[in-house]
Amino acid sequence: MTTRHQPPADGSHRLSRRHLLLGGAAAGVGAVAAVGIDLAIQAQDTPDKPHTTSGTNADPGAQPVSVFGAQTEAFFGVHQAGITTEPQTNASYLAFDLLPGTDRSGIQRMMRILSDDADRLTRGRAALADTEPELAEVAARLTITFGFGPELVRRANHAAVPEWLRPLPPYSKDALDDAVSHGDLLVHVASDDPLTASHAIRMLTKDTRAFASHRWTQTGFRRARGSEKSGTTMRNLFGQVDGTVNPVPGTADFDGVVWVSDGPKWMLGGTSLVLRRIAMNLDTWDRVDRVGRDQAVGRRMSDGSPLTGKYEHDEPDFEAKNTLGFPVISEVSHIRRARTDNPKERIYRRGYNYDDSPEAGTDSNAGLLFLSYQANPMTQFAPIQQRLDELDLLNEWISHVGSGVYAIPPGCSEGGYIGEGLFA
Repeated sequence: MTTRHQPPADGSHRLSRRHLLLGGAAAGVGAVAAVGIDLAIQAQDTPDKPHTTSGTNADPGAQPVSVFGAQTEAFFGVHQAGITTEPQTNASYLAFDLLPGTDRSGIQRMMRILSDDADRLTRGRAALADTEPELAEVAARLTITFGFGPELVRRANHAAVPEWLRPLPPYSKDALDDAVSHGDLLVHVASDDPLTASHAIRMLTKDTRAFASHRWTQTGFRRARGSEKSGTTMRNLFGQVDGTVNPVPGTADFDGVVWVSDGPKWMLGGTSLVLRRIAMNLDTWDRVDRVGRDQAVGRRMSDGSPLTGKYEHDEPDFEAKNTLGFPVISEVSHIRRARTDNPKERIYRRGYNYDDSPEAGTDSNAGLLFLSYQANPMTQFAPIQQRLDELDLLNEWISHVGSGVYAIPPGCSEGGYIGEGLFA
C-alpha cells in the first residue's frame, strides 16, 4: 500500500516528520548544501507522479515501469519485511559500529531517520535529501531490514539485552575474519534490481554517518527474477539445491520456529539472525565426480531429491541400506548431520551466493551467505552447527569465515520506527 502525501489545500506549511528529522539527515549528508536539501524536500512535497522513463527530456509516450520494477513491499507491519519476503535477486548486508559518542538518544534518532528513509525508498520514492531521486523510482520489491548487535542494545538499554544476543560458541572448522564478522547495526537491503539496491545502500549509509562507522559490506545474488518458476529452491555455487527443508511462512509451525515469544518485551514478535559467510573451494570441488558429490550432500545434484527418494521434497530414509548393508545416505553426509530428532532444533534458512575477486594463486573467491532465522540461536542454530562442525563431508570443501548474531526487532506502524520498543 502506498501512502501519498499531498500539500495542504490552503497552501500553508505544516510541521512534518521530515522537518523534525532534517537536522539528523543533514548531518549524514555531509557536503550537501542546505539549499540543496531544501530543494529536495520541496520536490518530495509535490504529489506523486506515475513512473515513466527518467529524465527531463523523457519521451511523453514512454511506457511506465515494467510490472517487476513497479512491485513494492510494505515497510510498515507487524514484522519487518525481508524475512518472509520471497527472496529477491540481489541482497547486501552492511554492518556498522557505533561511534564512541553515540548514546541512547543518538541511537533513537538514527533509527527514526533510517526508518523514515527506508519507508520512502521501499515505496519507490526518494529518501530525505536524496540528490538522485530518479534512482529511487523503481522499487523492484526493495526491502530494508534492520538488526541490532549486543553493543547497540546495551547502549540503548543495558537491562534489555536478550541472553542469546552474543557471538556463537567457537567451532573447530571456523576460520573467522573479524573484517566480515559482528557489528553493532546490521542493515539488510534486497531488491530484484541492482541499481535500486545500490542507491538505497548509499542513502542509508549517509543516514548513519553522524552516528556510526561502516564496518563491512557483503553482497550476494540468486538467479534473476522470472528466470525460474516462483518458489524454486535456490542452487548454490556447488550446484547443490540448497534449502529444501524449511518451515512455511504463515503457518503456526513457522511462527513457533522464528518469532520471539518470550524474553525482553521489546523483542516480542521479532526474531534473531545468524549470518554466516561460508567460503567454498570451487577449485577442489571441480575434481569430485557426480557420485561423490551426491554422497557428500546426501541428495542428488540433478534435482535435489534424497538418495532414498525420487523428488526433492521426499522425506529421506536414513535407515535404508544398500545391497552391501551400508546406509544409502551416509551417516556423515550433510543432510544426515543437519537433521535432528529434537523438534526444537529447527531454523528458517535463506541463502545468497557471493563471487568476489579471486585471491592470488586461486581461480575463485566464492561462497554462500547463509542466513538463519530463529527465536533463539543458541538453542536452535548452535546445536545444528556443532554437529556439522564435528563431522560433515562438505567440510572438505567449505570454511566458515564470517559470523554474526543479531536481534531483528519486530516491525513498526506508520509514524513509528524500528526498535522503538527498546526505548519505551
